[in-house]
Amino acid sequence: NPPPPAKGTVAAIRDEEAAGAAIAMRGTPRWEQAAIDADLFSPASTGTFSCAAGFPIGPDTTPKLTALLRKAAPDLAKAVYPSKMRYQRARPFTVNGGATCTPQDEAMLRKDGSYPSGHSAIGYGWGLLLAELVPDRATQLVARGRAFGDSRRVCNVHWLSDVEEGRVVATAVVARLHAEPAFEKDLKKARQEVAKLRRKLPAPDCARENAAFAAR
Repeated sequence: NPPPPAKGTVAAIRDEEAAGAAIAMRGTPRWEQAAIDADLFSPASTGTFSCAAGFPIGPDTTPKLTALLRKAAPDLAKAVYPSKMRYQRARPFTVNGGATCTPQDEAMLRKDGSYPSGHSAIGYGWGLLLAELVPDRATQLVARGRAFGDSRRVCNVHWLSDVEEGRVVATAVVARLHAEPAFEKDLKKARQEVAKLRRKLPAPDCARENAAFAAR
């Protein structure tokens, strides 16, 4: 990855402006959505893509699809760490003093480099994979992957350029995964599951999420 924007550059000023816009969202439905999107580890985390997919995603409803996304997550996350360790960029909340949507994570985040965003890499990677499996909803799924990463900016824990570089990493990782026979096998299983089950599953309740994104 290239280095993060240098202080005083146009790109750095853009980052600062985007962080300021995020702080103004505190307490809004979009801020609350950012807190929900911060969860990567609970069984509900893959369900954040249910509305974009048009059917409920999770270990109970789509176990093979969920397993595929779970197995891809470490590859997506690990790919950002060489750059995180190299650049050790300070996170926005440590610079601007603003609140985050996940105060319980702040101590850990202070020790973890900001650039690129692992959450953005995972979210965008999941969106790309889901777009392959549900091509008629590809636009919505890729957009949700972008929004998942942008939730980190809204949360005041990542700069905009962190989020954008996370998407670059995700694109490269997903392309590389396709060269792995085990991944292709899992992808095929997930595709068959989606084809079999998606029309039989109830539509997810998307009122809250729709309101959050409409209010941006």
